[in-house]
Amino acid sequence: MTLLAWCAAWLLDRWLGDPPHWPHPVRWIGTLITIVQRQVRRLCRQDITLRIGGGIMWLLVVGISWGVASGVITLATALHPWVGWLVEVWMIYTILATRCLDDSARAVEKALRHGTLEESREKLSWIVGRDTSALQPAQIQRAVVETVAENTVDGVIAPLFFLLLGGAPLAIAYKAVNTLDSMVGYKHEKYRAIGMVSARMDDVANFIPARLSWLLFSVAAWLCRQDAASALRIGFRDRRNHSSPNCAWPEATVAGALGIRLGGPNNYFGQRVDKPWIGDARREIHVDDIPRTVQLMWVASTLALVLFALVHLAFSEGLS
Repeated sequence: MTLLAWCAAWLLDRWLGDPPHWPHPVRWIGTLITIVQRQVRRLCRQDITLRIGGGIMWLLVVGISWGVASGVITLATALHPWVGWLVEVWMIYTILATRCLDDSARAVEKALRHGTLEESREKLSWIVGRDTSALQPAQIQRAVVETVAENTVDGVIAPLFFLLLGGAPLAIAYKAVNTLDSMVGYKHEKYRAIGMVSARMDDVANFIPARLSWLLFSVAAWLCRQDAASALRIGFRDRRNHSSPNCAWPEATVAGALGIRLGGPNNYFGQRVDKPWIGDARREIHVDDIPRTVQLMWVASTLALVLFALVHLAFSEGLS
């Protein structure tokens, strides 16, 4: 039943993606974060109290997310085991973002090929935090490849990893951790204090999944007939070329697989951030690198599902 739920959720994500008006736990988590953050800011004024309040916010949001998910599954299962199973499938489906990443990347690709530069910048702004208003085509292409590579960890590998460790409730709790980082885990002045705990805990949560992505993307590169040897080598060599302890692992591996260079300076919230370069520029980046990266994402994500399913089976057999 457990593996069947994983596969059913995976197929739902593959076919349906993330319809904008369907009920979604991440949107509810985002609303909860907004409410709690407003109360923390009302009560806390100094940096030290904002850090403490941000820590309490993290505990509340993650704890409530896990508790509600666990309670809903328990109540649904009490009604009927199949009702509980369906609720579990729905929860797992909502935390996977492979199709959503695919659609977002393809939208920018389509605008680059057939639309205007302004349209490309606008569609890119929906999926990245950097300033897109002055980006040129090569910079847009680089941003899409980086985003797909990085979010393969946040949106697929890590949720599956926590699903393996603690079922749907722990996977939902991970999405709360990740959503907290997305909403308040920034280093500029507004969020530096209140988001400190959220940013650090997201780093901790993604530590193992990010390093697994190095191996998964390298195998995916081999299966997709890209440069698997360079993926493995550059993924490890440039793993520290990022302010995050995790982001460079998938980005460098994809850069190595495609033979391109990622990273470099960008503007975030009006501030210029000089990020180091990742990868070797064996050739110039091209719009075709977007579908190549999407293909690597799908293969690496499928490998993650298979890997974690095999681990689950191995442990189940060992305990029986």
